[in-house]
Amino acid sequence: MNALLGRSQTTQGIWLAKAKGIQPLTLVMDLEGTDGRERGEDETTFEKQSALFALAVSDIVLVNMWCHDIGREQAANKPLLKTVFQVMMRLFTPRKSTLLFVIRDKTKTPLDILEHILREDLQKIWSSVPKPEKHIDTPIDDFFNIEITALSSYEEKEEQFLEQVSDLRGRFMNSISPGGLAGDRRTVVPGSGFPFSTQQIWKVIKENKDLDLPAHKVMVATVRCEEIASEKLRELAESEEWRTLESDSNTAIIPGFGKKLNNMLSQHLNRYDTEVVFFDEAVRTAKRQDLLKKTLEMLYPSYQAMLMHHRNKAFENFKKDLESDSSDDRGFAAKVRHYSQLCFTDFSQGSSDASVQIAGWNDIKVREKLQRDIDTHATALQTEKLAKIAGDYEERLEKALGDPVSSLLESANPDAWLSVKELFVHETSSAAVDLSAVLIGFELKEQEEQKFIINLKRTGRQIIEKKAREEANQALMHMKERFNQVFAYGPDTLPRVWTGKEDIKDITRKGRMQAVKHLSILAVLRLEGNDYDHIDSALNSLVNDAGDYECEGEVAPGMSGSSVLASNTWEGVSASDTLITPVQCRGLWRQFNRETEYTISQAIAAQEASKRNSSWLPPPWAIVAMMFLGFNEFMMLLRNPLYLVVVFVLFLLGRAVWVQLNVEQEFQHGFLAGAISVSAKLLPTIMNFLKRLAEESQQTINNVNRNDVSSMTSGNYTRADSPRQTPVKEMSSFTESLGDAHKDRDERLTYRHAAKIPS
Repeated sequence: MNALLGRSQTTQGIWLAKAKGIQPLTLVMDLEGTDGRERGEDETTFEKQSALFALAVSDIVLVNMWCHDIGREQAANKPLLKTVFQVMMRLFTPRKSTLLFVIRDKTKTPLDILEHILREDLQKIWSSVPKPEKHIDTPIDDFFNIEITALSSYEEKEEQFLEQVSDLRGRFMNSISPGGLAGDRRTVVPGSGFPFSTQQIWKVIKENKDLDLPAHKVMVATVRCEEIASEKLRELAESEEWRTLESDSNTAIIPGFGKKLNNMLSQHLNRYDTEVVFFDEAVRTAKRQDLLKKTLEMLYPSYQAMLMHHRNKAFENFKKDLESDSSDDRGFAAKVRHYSQLCFTDFSQGSSDASVQIAGWNDIKVREKLQRDIDTHATALQTEKLAKIAGDYEERLEKALGDPVSSLLESANPDAWLSVKELFVHETSSAAVDLSAVLIGFELKEQEEQKFIINLKRTGRQIIEKKAREEANQALMHMKERFNQVFAYGPDTLPRVWTGKEDIKDITRKGRMQAVKHLSILAVLRLEGNDYDHIDSALNSLVNDAGDYECEGEVAPGMSGSSVLASNTWEGVSASDTLITPVQCRGLWRQFNRETEYTISQAIAAQEASKRNSSWLPPPWAIVAMMFLGFNEFMMLLRNPLYLVVVFVLFLLGRAVWVQLNVEQEFQHGFLAGAISVSAKLLPTIMNFLKRLAEESQQTINNVNRNDVSSMTSGNYTRADSPRQTPVKEMSSFTESLGDAHKDRDERLTYRHAAKIPS
């Protein structure tokens, strides 16, 4: 300003510069003066816009006033101040701006008087401004920090003016400190958002819109905080430390994972807090929460992966410990509880190590999954062990019931099924008691334990039924065996020799009765103790019906004597207990009769042959004729004993030759063939017989001579036996030989007759 040229406008628009030598950094904004002639009377819009702009962006607003204008209406800028106060009332913010009134060219009027007048004018302006309902009684001091200072005239008291300006400049040092000139700065825009904020404020003012500074500051804070948050999130995602931690967390357990992640997250949030410290608190807090949420979303998969590693480790240890524990000091359920507690202890330690305090994450879902996995594995292992135990007891029943039941049914004793039932009750009861003792360790419910016992008894019954059906499938063979035991063997268990004296019909009937009894035992499963007399009666009728049609020497085909055997079911017997149906029994009986007919026929033929072979005497009439015609010869033999001796010797000789030639067997092939065979062997047999007699005579003589020599040597000589005694000794030897021959013949006959009957 050049005083020689007069008063004029020195500033156009709004200028901004950095204040020199003032700490902290302070920006000074210079506005056009109000009521300038350059703008004219009607061009006050820019003055209002600049005043609003200054009020919106500044912490301290300096208002230049001439000392002699105090008390005036227009010169004191009262209309402008009224407009400013109206705008401030629409801000609804507790932030206080400082209005510093600088009184220029101070006169002799004391500053206290000037300040009092000025404050009264400001209070009147404040009272006349329309205010919202909640701020009707709000004093001006809640919105503005009013400061008043005065400067001497520059033209008259330059040195004093410069000194006072220097003092005023000193008041701007540390102006943002508590109690400083700047006042409340809680909602100011940080320096990084200042360019964007001023652009948006001026845009709103130029568009003649109501100025809403809090919304504007929130908008500025929102934009900048979002930018800063995105930048920090990107920096974290691209950091080498996080990439390494993320990669390692996907492969294995990282000791101290939670601590590392906590430190990383804390540093990440601190960097954000440092850059947004001067933005709106509500906005930066909200954006911090958004940043934390996005950051945690990025970090959460690694945390989950770490929990899964700890879960897998704990679960594998649980499975290993549970399956390797073979001790019997506690049951399976107690083992599961014990190792489950150890498993959750290990997992809790790992989860605590991986915990991120800032995140507030929990391991509930992973813990629940671990519990489900433990329960599933324990249930599967329990099922496997129970199945093995059940299998062992079923195998035990198989050994205890299988062969004994087969043996009892094969023996076909009348009380066979009673014995089977007693065996079944004893073995199943014993197994059930032992099984109950084993199941105690599993702590099953009573219903589940009873289910195992019922299944065990059902298995025992199935084993008996299986063996009974196996025996029933071989019923025909067992019937034939029972029949042959009676038919082919006598009471002394020796093979029968059909001599012609046996009652084949009675023996056959007895054999068939035994076969029918066996069939009756195998026809129905008799474990319930029911009365099955009608089955026995129906099957016994098979033998009775067959007996009515038999005659001696003939075998009649088997017939059913009861209509019961024409049915497919037994009366009062369930299908599951039926082993052989009535129709099948009748079929088996017919097949049995067909297959035993040959045995019976062979026995009858052997009996007839035995009768023929044992009948060597001539007919009675021949015997009478021989006695009548040979009476004289018989008397002659009686009168001359020598003839009787000769005849006896000849009889013995002939008998011996007969036995040696086996005449009976030779003539079984026919008379002609037998005669030829006997004639061919007759002479050699006689020669061998005589030779044998000669050898025995010579041996006897030698023995006599040795005895004589011994007697002469010892001095006790006795006369040798008369030669007449030698033939007697020879005859004795001959008789012994003949007896041996008879014995050999009887044995051969016995073997031959026994061989005719098939087993």
